[in-house]
Amino acid sequence: MLKTNVGQVRSTISKHIGSKVIVRCNLGRHKVDVTEGVITDTYPSIFLVKVDDNSDKNHIVSYSYTDLLTEDVKMTLAKA
Repeated sequence: MLKTNVGQVRSTISKHIGSKVIVRCNLGRHKVDVTEGVITDTYPSIFLVKVDDNSDKNHIVSYSYTDLLTEDVKMTLAKA
């Protein structure tokens, strides 16, 4: 994904609503959280990913587009 500004990142993510993604989130101090989920919604500043954690409850996590630009969050499309 070409990351030059927030508008381009937002439009790219909007095209992939409903797609399965792998999200790698930098938590600091050499800690990384890797989750898999589906992009559900996009908003002007954030987008939502519904995470399936193998239990009865699914939870929704929000990320900002600037997190992708600063590479605090890295996202790849999961193979179907």
